[in-house]
Amino acid sequence: AVAHTGDVADFAQARDLITLATTHYGKLDILVNNAGILRDRMVFSMTEDEWDSVIRVHLKGHFNTTRFAAAHWRDRAKAAGGEKVYGRIVNTSSEAFLAGSAGQPNYAAAKGGIVGLTTSTALALAKYGVTANVICPRARTRMTEDVFAGFEQPAEGLDPLAPEHVAPLVGYLASPAAARINGQLLVVHGGMVAIVERPRVQAKFDSKQETFDYAELDGLLTPHYADRPPGETFAAAEVLGLKRQ
Repeated sequence: AVAHTGDVADFAQARDLITLATTHYGKLDILVNNAGILRDRMVFSMTEDEWDSVIRVHLKGHFNTTRFAAAHWRDRAKAAGGEKVYGRIVNTSSEAFLAGSAGQPNYAAAKGGIVGLTTSTALALAKYGVTANVICPRARTRMTEDVFAGFEQPAEGLDPLAPEHVAPLVGYLASPAAARINGQLLVVHGGMVAIVERPRVQAKFDSKQETFDYAELDGLLTPHYADRPPGETFAAAEVLGLKRQ
């Protein structure tokens, strides 16, 4: 491995990181983005810096390295006369973006942004032979010590929150075997991998007029939501209950 202690959230340093790898090895094949920090706070107590710092490290950090790796793969493909190259991106999101996190709105927002970045990158780089996927891991690390404080490690066997459950999936997504997997989101922890389906349109209403007015919307949307379970939102809280059977 090539040692680098720079800040991936710094555009120039991220460029230098990719340049260091391509200079040392002659090319770059795999990019795994996993940098992150936590600044836990309820939305009504969060400071501007607590918001900005988390978005900067997570979302901008993912963009920065992706931007320069993508340019590298595009240039390699052009130099090869349009031939596809080998490239893999594995980004790190979180179940917090799926389920919501009252004490981590900055973190959940950044992780949701990473998903949008990943699916967009997957579309842009597919023609070059590059795939981009995103995982939502659950692992016991220095960053998550407080988050998983109540989940004690088992007396015997591998900890369900051990990073060893996550690493094999990252390796697989970076391998030639995963060539057909692109723009996908997978949840992984404790000996389990779950493939998350894209959002579906739950209902659709058409105006009987040129455009909606308040009364028509009231007549359509109010009864629709009256029949929905109380408290149900776009958040997919059920993902937090996923576990190995």
